[in-house]
Amino acid sequence: MSEVILHITAGKGPQECRWVVARLAGAFGREAKAAGLECALLDGVEAFPASILLRIAGETSASFAAQRIGTNQWIGHSPFRPTHKRRNWFVGVSLAPRPDEMIDLAEQDIDYQAMRASGPGGQHVNKTDSAVRATHRPTGLVATAQEQRSQHANRKLARLKLAIMLQERHQQARDEGRQAQWHVHQELERGNAVRVYAGERFQLRSA
Repeated sequence: MSEVILHITAGKGPQECRWVVARLAGAFGREAKAAGLECALLDGVEAFPASILLRIAGETSASFAAQRIGTNQWIGHSPFRPTHKRRNWFVGVSLAPRPDEMIDLAEQDIDYQAMRASGPGGQHVNKTDSAVRATHRPTGLVATAQEQRSQHANRKLARLKLAIMLQERHQQARDEGRQAQWHVHQELERGNAVRVYAGERFQLRSA
């Protein structure tokens, strides 16, 4: 089955942008279901995640993702600061890299350590030792995953997070003036949104 993984991020935006990340993931889930696609949250189960990884699977998953990649905008009053004058909030959506296609992310260069899941997530967090910490020895980058129910699935998720971190490093090396993937707030193009949602019900205004 064809699938893509979308990376939705608030970058360095305020708490409102994190709120939008969660609501946008929900909107994408509803839209995916309406399009006959499967949608699963891979991480970002806390209330206000800085970023979310969303798996979209099905025959038209690539075109579904293509319509959403870029800056996404929400128009509405801050749910945390009612008197705040700002009404336009922006988050970024991009395709997560494919770890198996990254030459510098060889499996033999990664050390995996099992650990007990902890922190926010409530019933979604498995309380067994299925959480995983992945360390990329050549760079020292470390990623953890605890959202999935099996250690195998968390290993794959941790490796994906390492891939995103490595991709960020590569893009920063090519252009020090840009931030990329895991921290992309500076790349969010205000006024050039690919999709615009509005109001408390997070309704699509344009596409």
